[in-house]
Amino acid sequence: MPKKYHITAQVMPPRFAPVPKYSMIEKEGCLGCLQCAKRECVYDVYKNRKFDPEQMIDSIDYLCKNCLRCIQGCKNQIISKMCNPDYQALGDEYWKPALISSLWDQATSGKIPVSGAGYRGPFSGPGFDSMWTDMSEIVRPTRDGIHGREYISTSVDIGRKLAQLDFGPRGELLSVAPPLVEIPVPFIFDKLPFGVMNENVRTGLVRAAEIVGTMLVIPQSDIDWKLMAHIDNIIPLITALTPIREHDAASRPQTGESLLGEIIARARMIELEDGPDVAKQMAAVKGINPSVVTCIRMPASKTVAGRVEELTRSGAEVIHIIADWQGEETCDPAETGHAAPSPRFIKEVLREVHLNLIDKALRDEVTIIAGGGIAMAEHVAKAIICGADLVGVDMALEVALECRMCKRCLHGLSCPVTIEAVDSEWAALRIRNLICSWHSQLIEVLGAMGIREVRRLRGEVGRALFFEDLEKEAFGDVRIAPDTYYSTR
Repeated sequence: MPKKYHITAQVMPPRFAPVPKYSMIEKEGCLGCLQCAKRECVYDVYKNRKFDPEQMIDSIDYLCKNCLRCIQGCKNQIISKMCNPDYQALGDEYWKPALISSLWDQATSGKIPVSGAGYRGPFSGPGFDSMWTDMSEIVRPTRDGIHGREYISTSVDIGRKLAQLDFGPRGELLSVAPPLVEIPVPFIFDKLPFGVMNENVRTGLVRAAEIVGTMLVIPQSDIDWKLMAHIDNIIPLITALTPIREHDAASRPQTGESLLGEIIARARMIELEDGPDVAKQMAAVKGINPSVVTCIRMPASKTVAGRVEELTRSGAEVIHIIADWQGEETCDPAETGHAAPSPRFIKEVLREVHLNLIDKALRDEVTIIAGGGIAMAEHVAKAIICGADLVGVDMALEVALECRMCKRCLHGLSCPVTIEAVDSEWAALRIRNLICSWHSQLIEVLGAMGIREVRRLRGEVGRALFFEDLEKEAFGDVRIAPDTYYSTR
């Protein structure tokens, strides 16, 4: 058995004080009690209280554990707490404050987030919240999760697989196996839809990909000679308008000239934007480097299932389906107004693509990567259950670097936490901690399902519960009575 894959985390404190959920308010009127309620704090919050003049923050707000002991113990009731408006302003309707705060904690400690009081969220909701994983094996676990008695594999193969093997008259293998890339975790680091991306952040992401053993999608125009030293962990993204010539790899380009030929010749995997000439681009890339794995990047749209089938039949190896940062598909600009259908979530898009390929007996030949809206470790497992082979993580990486999802960068405004000034090694270790936490949670999910490797989870809807299906099964025959039934006499 191969050596067990493990990520070692270490505490990596944030540069800025995290935005607390509650703020402490202390009114005038202290009675000067000898047994002050503040001295009873078991976490020594008041003893270690400081004021940061640079950030204008009182440490008591984010050090407090919200046990309410001081509030209940104060004789004159001058201590109280209220919801912090800055906390409520974090993120948006998808990247909610609790989610952002949880990602910050995971990037700091690398540990699985545990509330200690059970799940107190909504029963169901939009997106992945309407889907639950089946933990039936948790009462009789066949696998031991992160505790290590039995090995649970999280590695995945990226590339095209053969539909069948052909043998000669003497039993010799005639089929030529296509190239594959194996990574130890079922996610890659994707290109950020927005946010700060300078040399420091990019170097930190590449370094984190090396530590974890995964790969990072970087636009080909952003790759320089310095990053070429890490090309094994980089997936260059080539736009649809970039011309590719086989002679680009014939001679090593000099500094200041195009690196495209050198990039293709040395990369393990290349990502191409979908377009009318993507087949020609794939052929040109294979002409330069036959052992490279090519991936086609396309937006999640209404017609994505048919396009994936078409590309799979034409020999596509990997297809990367991209939703927006909230996990919703791209709408057709022509579909506007009240008649426009609401965009589907990536969950529904993956189900359609996966089932369509199964119906056409093509699913096992191509690798599907799902991107957009992957904000939690459970989203990785749920996306794979819906039909993806692996996922692309994007904005969660930026949040690990203390991003507050304020979107000021979209309007050309300064970043409130100066992400552009981060140390690359600090960024790498924060992201490593986040992936360590996600990896541990994924193993726990697989162990609770009784599954020993993540490859077996793909499309395994029998290990999931969908709220829409349960609601239809329970209330499908219920009819609304006419108004006359409730009329009064």
